[in-house]
Amino acid sequence: MLWAASLALFAPLLGAILNGVFGHPFREKAHWPAVIAVGISMLASWWILGRVGFEPVVLDLYTWIPVANFVVPFGFYIDSLTAVMMGVVTTVSFLVHVYSIGYMHGDPGYRRYFAYLNLFVFSMLLLVLANNYALLFVGWEAVGLCSYLLIGFWYEKKSASDAGKKAFIVNRIGDAGFLLGIFTLFATFGSVRYDTVFQMVASNPHLYQGALVAATLFLFLGAVGKSAQFPLYVWLPDAMEGPTPVSALIHAATMVTAGVYMVARSHLLYSEVPQVGQLVASVGAFTALFAATMAMVNDDIKRVLAYSTISQLGYMFVAVGLGAYTAGIFHLYTHAFFKGLLFLAAGSVMHATHGELNMQKMGGFFRKMPHTAWTFLIGALALSGLPPLAGFFSKDEIIKHAYVTGHTFIWAVAVLTALLTAFYMFRLIFLVFFGKPRDAEIYAHLHESPPVMTVPLWILAAASVGAGWVGIGEEHSVFHRFLETALGEFHLVEWTVHRPAGVGLIALSVGVALLGILLAYSLYLLRKPDPALLARRAGFLYTLLKRKYYVDEIYNLFVVGTLRVTAKVLFWGVDRALVDGTVNGTGWTLAATGSVFRRWSSGFLRSYLLWILIGANFLVWFLLRSGGGH
Repeated sequence: MLWAASLALFAPLLGAILNGVFGHPFREKAHWPAVIAVGISMLASWWILGRVGFEPVVLDLYTWIPVANFVVPFGFYIDSLTAVMMGVVTTVSFLVHVYSIGYMHGDPGYRRYFAYLNLFVFSMLLLVLANNYALLFVGWEAVGLCSYLLIGFWYEKKSASDAGKKAFIVNRIGDAGFLLGIFTLFATFGSVRYDTVFQMVASNPHLYQGALVAATLFLFLGAVGKSAQFPLYVWLPDAMEGPTPVSALIHAATMVTAGVYMVARSHLLYSEVPQVGQLVASVGAFTALFAATMAMVNDDIKRVLAYSTISQLGYMFVAVGLGAYTAGIFHLYTHAFFKGLLFLAAGSVMHATHGELNMQKMGGFFRKMPHTAWTFLIGALALSGLPPLAGFFSKDEIIKHAYVTGHTFIWAVAVLTALLTAFYMFRLIFLVFFGKPRDAEIYAHLHESPPVMTVPLWILAAASVGAGWVGIGEEHSVFHRFLETALGEFHLVEWTVHRPAGVGLIALSVGVALLGILLAYSLYLLRKPDPALLARRAGFLYTLLKRKYYVDEIYNLFVVGTLRVTAKVLFWGVDRALVDGTVNGTGWTLAATGSVFRRWSSGFLRSYLLWILIGANFLVWFLLRSGGGH
């Protein structure tokens, strides 16, 4: 197990070093070491997936931090949850690497791109394999660094460099909370190792209630930043400035899934503080609906998918917040395939249109891009939750769990979000692939992508259809039984008692998805009523959604503006006036004093005799005056 985990982890790191440090000879062949490295990592991850046992394998490679009582190893924690995450990360990453050969062909930063991509995979695997929170935090920060490098990959564009900085800075807020969570765990349990912390919590959970509330809240703040939940979601839509395969990797297999994984990994902590779990689920439900409403009116093909990711991550947090940890990981697993597919298919559209993102300039693409269109349609159906595609099994399980556990409001929000999801996804489908072309020049130069790009699309499309079947049977399914050893048993409360009600819940969920598709069809193909007319009639509501609830403006006014004013006050009042004023004033005083004494030291004997005479007269005057006083 150790050799396989080490091979899976370090192969992408070796690929990054080969391209980043010694890769000059590769140049336009830089994909070879990168793809081979991730391919080896994928095969090793599959081997672990097939061999993982019922008990976690805890391996310490060496002692990383030995400082007094703070001893942290560099080691692995391998169980079924680790195996699933490794399989998802490496499989999707391998397909993204292969796809990138065609998408990034001819780019001046080709070698740098593959070096960063390999480093991204290594960072996520380090996060997943870590056997303690401190090492997890290293992977956590490393995926943040890689996202900064890849979002701002085309740094010559100001929008790209700004987006990279925005992602990095916003995540620092969440990461500060994550660090506080780690400090709280160490202060409480004297260790940051998973096995030690989990055993101590299991032995006497009531003893640590206050500390667990604080620690889980801090850890969740980190998850809010990394997994783009409200209010720290604002970096993810702007992250679309990076190359599209990077977007697929961030949204499907790395970065944003880290927060969900961390909460699931810490399920023994969150299970003991249900009030924190309720908060996690509430934030997730609100974010799911909030992001879906913005996706309804956005015309940027990649940003629609970005808001979709934020929304689907909200579903995952609903699940883990309500204690359905396996259901949350199940949706993470299925979402990886159809969201990776959707982003890569969007990249195929951009490749054919030379980077065009505005859906209002598209239309009729199905005729010239059948492979892209069919795979995009499969991904949209899976995301909308229609049977028998993967998204149906995982998303409906979350919705159903919210209902049967008595969280009716969260269930209603989840159902409404499902309606909006189907609507905005098929709005995208109808605007891009159906109807008449709205830009003759774009349509005239349209072409299908090469096989190196379309083959990964079809593989992901097949996974988007079949990946959910391992969840058939819910708590009795292959997937749930496999994860039971890592996440505990999962039961849908009273599901067996209310079987007819359960069938009704499924029918309702499928029905609202079909209704969303029908509404999109009516508006964007039949145009009854006309969407432009509806937008005008909606007035402020449409403007509110189009301007993304003015959240960026609010941040700029109250957060960025306040920081800028504070920085100016500190610069002019403290740095310039106080610090520089003190230093410069000291220098001026010494210079002035030196200038005076320099005049006295003229080198002429008569000047010195004059000063001696003046001094002697002053001394005589002083002595006489003092004597007169007596």
